[in-house]
Amino acid sequence: MIEIDKNFFVGDERDYELNVSRQVGWAVVQACKDPYHRRALGYKSRGAPKDHPEYLVARRDNRLILNIVDANDPSFFSKEMIDQALDFIGESLSNGKKVLVHCNQGESRSPSIALIYLASRTDVLPKDSLEEAEKKFISLYPSYNPKPGLREHIRQNWVQYCSKQ
Repeated sequence: MIEIDKNFFVGDERDYELNVSRQVGWAVVQACKDPYHRRALGYKSRGAPKDHPEYLVARRDNRLILNIVDANDPSFFSKEMIDQALDFIGESLSNGKKVLVHCNQGESRSPSIALIYLASRTDVLPKDSLEEAEKKFISLYPSYNPKPGLREHIRQNWVQYCSKQ
């Protein structure tokens, strides 16, 4: 788990389970379908029911749980889901909470969401290009290694994400 900005952390499933899950004062974005989204909605099938009101995002107390898999196809990623995560992070930080964004391995989904947050909602990263933002982000979080689908989603939506301030 690495603090990439004041009270803003990125990590993996172990960081959540071992360091954050039982602590007060934290808000958590769980950027992984398994096991968290599956557990929150209680589905046993391969995927969540598409007509479920929490198909993309479930909120439980101080956790925002995303139905996100690390697919190679950018169409598997929802800007709406990521926007909700960005809003949740901003709201939680402004309410004085520490925030952890985690996925299973802490390499693709969680650091990608954190990169978008820092670029779109703060002055920590440059907004001009994804490549410039990534260069600086890697100095903050060296394990950043987005899968092709997620990186392409970010590239395709970069201007929209960074113009939302």
